[in-house]
Amino acid sequence: MRRILWFRRDLRVEDNPLLSFEGEVFPIFIFDKNILDKLPKNDKRVSIIFHFVQQLKAKLKTLGLDLKIFYADPIEIFNSFNLNEFDEVVASGDYDEYAKERDRAVSQLLHFRYVNDTYIFKPKEVLKKDETPYLVFTPFYKNALKILEKKDMTPLETAKQSLYAYDYSDVITLESLGFDEQDISFLKDPYTLLEEFKAHLPQYQEKRDFLNIQVGSDLSVALRFGLISIREVYRQTCNLEGGEAFVRQLIFRDFYAYLLFYFPSLALENYKGSFNGVKDEEKFKRFCSAATGVPIVDAGVRELLETGKMHNRVRMIVASFFTKDLLLPWQWGEKFFATHLLDYDAASNILSWQWSASTGIDPQPYFRVFNPYLQSKKFDKEAEYIKKWLPELTFIDAKNLHKEEYLLAANIGNYPKPIVEHKLAAKLAIEAFKA
Repeated sequence: MRRILWFRRDLRVEDNPLLSFEGEVFPIFIFDKNILDKLPKNDKRVSIIFHFVQQLKAKLKTLGLDLKIFYADPIEIFNSFNLNEFDEVVASGDYDEYAKERDRAVSQLLHFRYVNDTYIFKPKEVLKKDETPYLVFTPFYKNALKILEKKDMTPLETAKQSLYAYDYSDVITLESLGFDEQDISFLKDPYTLLEEFKAHLPQYQEKRDFLNIQVGSDLSVALRFGLISIREVYRQTCNLEGGEAFVRQLIFRDFYAYLLFYFPSLALENYKGSFNGVKDEEKFKRFCSAATGVPIVDAGVRELLETGKMHNRVRMIVASFFTKDLLLPWQWGEKFFATHLLDYDAASNILSWQWSASTGIDPQPYFRVFNPYLQSKKFDKEAEYIKKWLPELTFIDAKNLHKEEYLLAANIGNYPKPIVEHKLAAKLAIEAFKA
């Protein structure tokens, strides 16, 4: 058979199902104009993708293959091929609505074979007995574990493949894509990260929320772009001390993708409740510029703006403050994160924001409002994280950075007073959501 291998969120040759089919193949990667043309010229994610696409091309050449790189609308690219020469196109599934519509359109032109790669499970693999999707994580998780016991997670071998005759010469540059090259030297090899994480794994469950301790995997960017197989990560952690807690998080990632697959309206609309926040541009502007006057929130936003990352515990604190204390629409926060997160995954981001806003499937109860000061006192007691990202607060005693009363009363030169009083804001939020 002759196949088009469409690489997308799987920029590697190791344990890649696209390379497990024998026959003649035409490997391609498409920089999608419909996505890229909406991004700023300095978007670091494009530099990351471009770098690893070039690396993938080089690795494929060592296998006697190559990679044709395009910059266009994917439908236009497929229409430009002589599709009578191919039996099918093979690609890993992607579950956001744009991706599904794009793939449906391509499937009208050529038989489309989905392979499972981005997540552990296929969307229809973990269902209730009546073959409907789970709406609560815990029963989903329990069933997923049972399926995992029988699931083949062994590494996929690269099959014998020959290369379809085509002009594979490179004509694509970052400049031709309309982007400025960004420094991505901070990225570590994912296999190195995995080895480092395995050493921390026994402490993962107990210490992962503390902001001055690095026990997380730091693999989210690598998993987002498929620089390492999710199966590889699972295989190397599932049987280690502390592995169960981490595998639970991997399955949580699957659960969110699963929900977005079955309920695509979640991308923009509440699943529960009709309250959509209060559109306050001034509050939103202060939030986005790390000027809310709440140290842990501003530190998180500053980290995001400067690095494209944010600690997972801080993401929850920030999202709760955004949707409950500020009562801003969760869609605004989701879009802000989508603009800046290097590891942006539509399903994880959307469902996490809906969880914090108490509007999604299996959400945080609406009456549970994180107190940002208690959270920072618990998880950043010495304010190391806060002072790292807000150096203007270095001279303030750590204990005072966890006290709203101090921050409301003090005059800290170039740092604003809190934008809201938490106790009052939380009360108003609970009343609004209850109503």
